[in-house]
Amino acid sequence: MREYSSLFFDGRWQQPAGQGMAEVIDPASEAVAGKVPLGNEEDVERAVNAARRAFGDWSRTPSSVRAGFIRALAEQLKARADEMAAVITTELGMPVQWCRSVQVDGPIVGLEQYIELAGKMDEVREVGNSLLYREAVGVCAFINPWNYPLHQLIGKLAPALAAGCTVVVKPSQETPLHAFLLAEMIEAIGLPAGVFNLVSGPGAKVGEALARHPLVDMVSFTGSTGAGVRVAQAAAPSVKRVCLELGGKSPFLITADAPLEAAVRHGVQDVMINSGQTCTALTRMLLPASRYDEAVEIAVDEARSLVMGDPQDPRSFLGPMCSAGQRRTVQAYIRVGQEEGARLVCGGETAAGFERGFYVPPTIFADVDNRMRIAQEEIFGPVLCLIPYADEAEGIALANDSPFGLSSAVWAGSRDKALQLGRQLRAGQCFVNGGAFNYQAPFGGYKQSGNGREWGEEGLHEFVEVKAIQL
Repeated sequence: MREYSSLFFDGRWQQPAGQGMAEVIDPASEAVAGKVPLGNEEDVERAVNAARRAFGDWSRTPSSVRAGFIRALAEQLKARADEMAAVITTELGMPVQWCRSVQVDGPIVGLEQYIELAGKMDEVREVGNSLLYREAVGVCAFINPWNYPLHQLIGKLAPALAAGCTVVVKPSQETPLHAFLLAEMIEAIGLPAGVFNLVSGPGAKVGEALARHPLVDMVSFTGSTGAGVRVAQAAAPSVKRVCLELGGKSPFLITADAPLEAAVRHGVQDVMINSGQTCTALTRMLLPASRYDEAVEIAVDEARSLVMGDPQDPRSFLGPMCSAGQRRTVQAYIRVGQEEGARLVCGGETAAGFERGFYVPPTIFADVDNRMRIAQEEIFGPVLCLIPYADEAEGIALANDSPFGLSSAVWAGSRDKALQLGRQLRAGQCFVNGGAFNYQAPFGGYKQSGNGREWGEEGLHEFVEVKAIQL
């Protein structure tokens, strides 16, 4: 068990002003996996002040020096990658076969690109009689999710360091241990005091205090749309910059001329990785009516072939839900789907043979109407909706009939056709014919899926102010 009694700010571990400890529960065994301090508003004040004191010198540090620290942090993560993956598996429940590659190796790749991108801060553009300079936005507060904890933290931290910002990090209460391990690495590389600060605690206390703090210049939040609205409201009086990566209910449009089996199996796996706890999961599979029955059979076969079990077992494709509360939420949505008249063809509320752990089996609903709650609301669990469409025009209309627009996918008989359809989808990204995630590309959503972008050069822009000097 990992137990931390201190918070990290101003370059060292310090006793928190907040009282009490939060237990971190292993979702597979329901045993206590660790403990972290419960910070409070006073801890937020100390951390923000430390970040503010550090900002002047850090923002003026040569970009090559900041790039050196980013490189050193990447090397630390590489050296302790197995340890980090084990921590995340224990606190989140993602199986080890996925955790190292998805939760750790991917963020390292994303982090390393900012070694070079830090130099973008030195570029000066001449426009007419003006010189345009890039400057760091200031002190940044990061409020992070539990489902891809290190991934989303690095997606904020890397460009912030590259830009010359200082940061205060609040990890999720469900999965905070990775952030404390990262703080150990930050300490090891000798990052200047106050550049990185860590305060754990409840969102209603620590998160909102960060969002409304007048000395915080920018807040970046990843989580539910409802919580994102509250963060934006708290930030509004001080007119700080707000970057929000929120919910999703992403469509996967499969055309009549697509290789049906490959596309459907890909879509099922996409939803079931991390037990459906993925904001970009393709949870609405839109299928041509002419091939619908065949597609349902393929989807059920694929779901039943996926092994759900102990996340420490490399044979497990799915582990448990992150928490008992999340399992209850997903189970409630499965009941809603049945009450709405959708046809349950695989899975259900209970996982046979699992006396301990927060497990929900891979679940598929057929004959789903896109107006149903299970098709419109983010379930955040291993639940897939299969929706028929008559023609491609209706398929596009159904895909866009959602309050969300985080991600999407198209699988068609040709790349050109898939691109033509994908351009019509109102979402921040689109995966064509099984395309892979790209850390050099911007990540973010349309509509109620948020605003702002992470990763790539566009991710750096979120942490930059542009100054025009007229000559």
